[in-house]
Amino acid sequence: MNAMQPTRLRLLVAIAVICGALGWGLVQIVSSWLGRLVPVPWLAAAALWLLAGAIAYWTVLARPRIQGRPGTKPMEPLVAARSAAMAMAASRIGSLMVGFYGGIAVGMVGRMAAPSAVQTFWASTTAAVGAVGIVAAALWLEQSCRIPAGGDDDRPT
Repeated sequence: MNAMQPTRLRLLVAIAVICGALGWGLVQIVSSWLGRLVPVPWLAAAALWLLAGAIAYWTVLARPRIQGRPGTKPMEPLVAARSAAMAMAASRIGSLMVGFYGGIAVGMVGRMAAPSAVQTFWASTTAAVGAVGIVAAALWLEQSCRIPAGGDDDRPT
């Protein structure tokens, strides 16, 4: 049975770079073919910031329980495993969003003469920063869910 491997930073960077190229390319294609700018709603940025806050809040609540600190109810192992899996998925999706919205922001830099481009630039930049928050909170949660080496004493030998 394979154990889950910790998330590698180079995987997240690779996802962000690839999706950044896709976001930038989308701006170029939509601009040249349709003569329009890619709209990025502020609600996208707000949703990413809200999700980052929710993951960070769950980490603050779960960390003492996972670590077995006195005065806390121990977390069920299945809940801790699901939290770790959710953290791994969130870090990957967060890096995807960092790249995509970052790519859109970079694509808007050359078009800042139009007021809608300025709005799209700031909305996509705010969304990308919120996605960075998701990645950071998810990596913190994942690290909090790790079992220390040699901490699995009740396994049969």
